[in-house]
Amino acid sequence: MSDILIPLSLLIVGLLLGGAAAFWYLRSKSSSALREVEARSSLLAEETATKQKQVLLEAQAEALRIRSEAEAEAKERRSDLTRAERRLQQKDENLDRKLDGLERREQGIQAREQEINKIRAEVEQVKSRQVQELERRAQMTRDEAKAELIRQVEDEAKDDALRRVRAIEAEAKEEANRRAQMIISYAIQRLGTEHASETSVSTVVLPGEEMKGRIIGKEGRNIRAFEQATGVDVIIDDTPEAITLSAFDPVRREVAKRALTKLVSDGRIHPTRIEELVAKAQQEIETEMKEAGERAALDAGVQGLHPDLIKLLGRLKYRTSYGQNQLDHAVETSLIGAALAAEVGADVNVTKTASLLHDIGKAVSHEVEGPHALIGADIAKRLGRSPKIVHAIAAHHEEEEPQTVEAVLVAAADAISGGRPGARRESIDQYVKRLRALEEVANSFEGVEKSFAIQAGREVRIIVKPEDIDDLEASQLTRNVARRIEETLSYPGQIKVTVIRETRNVAFAR
Repeated sequence: MSDILIPLSLLIVGLLLGGAAAFWYLRSKSSSALREVEARSSLLAEETATKQKQVLLEAQAEALRIRSEAEAEAKERRSDLTRAERRLQQKDENLDRKLDGLERREQGIQAREQEINKIRAEVEQVKSRQVQELERRAQMTRDEAKAELIRQVEDEAKDDALRRVRAIEAEAKEEANRRAQMIISYAIQRLGTEHASETSVSTVVLPGEEMKGRIIGKEGRNIRAFEQATGVDVIIDDTPEAITLSAFDPVRREVAKRALTKLVSDGRIHPTRIEELVAKAQQEIETEMKEAGERAALDAGVQGLHPDLIKLLGRLKYRTSYGQNQLDHAVETSLIGAALAAEVGADVNVTKTASLLHDIGKAVSHEVEGPHALIGADIAKRLGRSPKIVHAIAAHHEEEEPQTVEAVLVAAADAISGGRPGARRESIDQYVKRLRALEEVANSFEGVEKSFAIQAGREVRIIVKPEDIDDLEASQLTRNVARRIEETLSYPGQIKVTVIRETRNVAFAR
């Protein structure tokens, strides 16, 4: 047993020793590897630590930069907020001061209103007592007293106004008459035109009574051809050795007169010859009208007129008004207008041109409807005349309201030329009608006792009832009658209105 134990114990001891040796070897081996690992780990740890420190330093630097920027921004915002708070605080203080001022002002206004209301109530009471006292003393109500006072004031104002108007009118008339007489007399003295001539006679003298039959022709063919070619009516009556031509157009009448005179002289009267001589007469008249228009423009000193205006101006040679030849009237008006314009400092060229053309509408008035002034203005406008000239032509009979000095001067020159002594003539019937119309206008006013048209209708004298019209009302009546005459009557020149108020005091000695 002991023999087995000893070798067994030795084996165990040997195993133990071997295991210890192996353990020792393995331990030494693992220790070296561990040391190597630890060395590597330590190196990695150092590198990691170094990188961590570097990253940490960078992170700290970035954090410091961000923090400094944030602090700067926060500081700026705090500064802005501080300034905004300061401004708001100032505004609040200003608003508080204004509110305090408004409150004090409102309190003052309320106090004044109360005081005013109190004073107003006292005034109303005093006024009421005074009105009652006035009504008691005057024995009139307030409305009656007010109406009476207004009436008195109106009467006084009316009297004062009439006196002032009368004084101003007298002074203005005196100066205007003196100035106008000087200018007009100066303008007329420069002219030497003839008196009014007889109206153009449309009568053709025949060598014998047998010529009437030849003019009529077989079954009236010659007279029909003549009337158709000329546009006039041929009147053959019992007048010995004469034929009358009738037409509204003076140019046509003149053409017919010349053609018929040539037919009578020639003796060959038939439709073909009639047409030939009428055409020849028309050509002659056209040439004469052009020459007459050019001569009139030259006499008036007007240049640059359109050829159609020259032709129309020449047609006025065969037109008359109250016996006054219209072409001569146009030239005379142009000369007078130029003289007036030179005296008052107006545009001489515009005035004399418009004066020469003022009746140009009469050259076509048989063909176009409307007032000759507006017709002439339209013609002048279409043929290139200036707006001032066109307006002066249209306004010379007040179809338009005169807006320029030249327009007034053209109307004045026309009135002077037509109204001067010897310029025009009227028939007895027209003369009597005009006088009666003037007296009827004057008699239509209240307070007029009698009226007389004198000086060929250029003045109307009115005698009023002195008990119905006083001196101031007589002055007003003068203007009213003149205005009524302007509105209702047509007349050449101007009409003077004179109101006469006579007061007679009669007493008897017994």
